[in-house]
Amino acid sequence: MNEALLRSLTPSVLTVLVRRGADFAAAEDAVQDALVEALRVWPSDPPRDAKGWLVTVAWRKFLDATRSDAARRRREDRVEEEPAPGPAPAVDDTLQLYFLCAHPSLTPSSAAALTLRAVGGLTTRQIAQAYLVPEATMAQRISRAKRTVSGVRFDRPGDVATVLRVLYLVFNEGYSGDVDLAAEAIRLTRQLAAAIDHPEVVGLLALMLLHHARRAARTAPDGSLVPLAEQDRGRWDTALIAEGVGILQAALARDRLGEFQAQAAIAALHADAPTAEETDWVQIVEWYDELARLTDSPVVRLNRAVAVGEADGPRAGLAALAALDATLPRHAAVAAYLHERDGDLATAARLYAEAAHKAPNLAERDHLTRQAARLNARRGR
Repeated sequence: MNEALLRSLTPSVLTVLVRRGADFAAAEDAVQDALVEALRVWPSDPPRDAKGWLVTVAWRKFLDATRSDAARRRREDRVEEEPAPGPAPAVDDTLQLYFLCAHPSLTPSSAAALTLRAVGGLTTRQIAQAYLVPEATMAQRISRAKRTVSGVRFDRPGDVATVLRVLYLVFNEGYSGDVDLAAEAIRLTRQLAAAIDHPEVVGLLALMLLHHARRAARTAPDGSLVPLAEQDRGRWDTALIAEGVGILQAALARDRLGEFQAQAAIAALHADAPTAEETDWVQIVEWYDELARLTDSPVVRLNRAVAVGEADGPRAGLAALAALDATLPRHAAVAAYLHERDGDLATAARLYAEAAHKAPNLAERDHLTRQAARLNARRGR
């Protein structure tokens, strides 16, 4: 196998696909899949026309992916924007695909990345942002996952924990990212909760419902973000909140705490507060302590610093933040908020501007830019 030959042919094959009508990102994915297939097939059956073989296989991969994406979008179109409470509808094959992609031959992180790309329809960039890694790193991870499962039998589905992780990431991207997949993630999690008895499945469902209940209040009419403290709580969906709290309480009563139940408990405390000022921040900090113990996640500790700042004052929050890596996503935004609460407007404005520069999406960037401008205007008075 001449890997140098493959590398040299890649640009010209990509050009052919684009000329045939494939968008560049989809063409890149198709060519990558064709290269994986070549690595598997060519050692025992080398083609006479290497470029022609790659073009044919890549174009077939592109058509398969396009049809799969169209089918997924048709499934999403059948889902109402706001998921109704109650039993799940008839099960389709999507959830089974999630389990098959979470193959035992893959690590959980690789299985999750592959499922998000192949079934969830997320781009490599979006998946990389969810995992807090560079896009190139995620592209390599997905390529390795594809190579690992090429040629294996998909008769051993993956475990529930991996599927839950994928559903959680799909929901997060749909809730706050570029692609609206939140309702689809809720639909699939309902199906999973109806199919198996697992406290973390219902914990995840409760978490999704509690976050989704605030969806209508998260953006202003002009599309700008509305922070939690400033949201019109009259626009929150009380039926979804009641359902989520009920599901969470039943899960917690089983005394088998997991990270999704802990996150749902934090969301429930926010939903239970009549106003932002009445939020039980002391109890939220306690739940973040439980969550940090369960996950040891730097993002959890970042969110905990905000809660500490609310419960014990901004300087306590800044002290908690000082123990964390400053390169963490949204670290600058948290630092800006805490410095503003502490009265240091100059530092807060600078950090808001820095956070805006690093923001993962346009809505968040615009919000942080406005925060910096607001503080600079106050300082100039």
